Formats: sequence, C-alpha cells, structure tokens
Amino acid sequence: MPAMTRYLHTMVRITDPDKSRAFYEALGFEFRRDMDIVRDGAVEATNYFFGIPGEDEAVLELTFNHDGRTYDLGTGYGHIAIGVDDLDGTLSQLAGQGIEPEKPPYSVRAGGSRLCFVQDPDGYRIELIERAGR
Repeated sequence: MPAMTRYLHTMVRITDPDKSRAFYEALGFEFRRDMDIVRDGAVEATNYFFGIPGEDEAVLELTFNHDGRTYDLGTGYGHIAIGVDDLDGTLSQLAGQGIEPEKPPYSVRAGGSRLCFVQDPDGYRIELIERAGR
C-alpha cells in the first residue's frame, strides 16, 4: 500500500530574518529559497526555506510577518531536534558565532546519546543530539 502522507516541513515565526538565517546556517542548514506572501498587492510575509545539505527536501520554513508583530512561544512548544556527528566540535564552532548551550551537554541515560539545547534569536529551543557512528 503506498504511503498517503509524507513529512514536508516545520514552520516557525521569526522577528529578524538576518539573525535567524545566520543562526540556522550556523547549525548546518542551507538556505534553499524564499517566497513572498502577497495579499491585496502588498507583501504580508516572507517564507524562508532551509534544508540539510545532501537531502532534497526543505525541512524548515521560517516565516517573517512584515507588520512588526512579536510572538509568545506559549507553553505547548517543545523543540526542534537535529543530529550532529561531534557535539563538542559543533558547540565550539557555534561559540565562535556567539551561540552557547543552555547548559553543558548531558545524557538522559547511562550510555545514551549526548545532547544539549541552544536557542535561536526568537527563543525557540533547538536540541543538538550527538549521532556519531549512526
């Protein structure tokens, strides 16, 4: 039986496209394209699509609304997770760009993967999971 659904992307709203793009590119995402949302002849929002190098699909959509609004993340948002081969090396590279983990890396169980969280410019939590050898 053929699959009836497939994952397309995650969308998060942003308030500063330049800062957000720099942050996600520092995490290894690559910018794929942008698309203006035009309503009644005016640009209402711009969507920025990012993907993982070597993967065909854009998996992250950042949406900037041009009306100056801000956002409350609320209590239901959890995080976005990405895998990295070398967590310490990744954190060292991110530190060079002013991105620091919320707290030092840890494992949730003995022998489990190491992980930590960073926050993007709008406060979204991004989980970095060391996936060496997988």
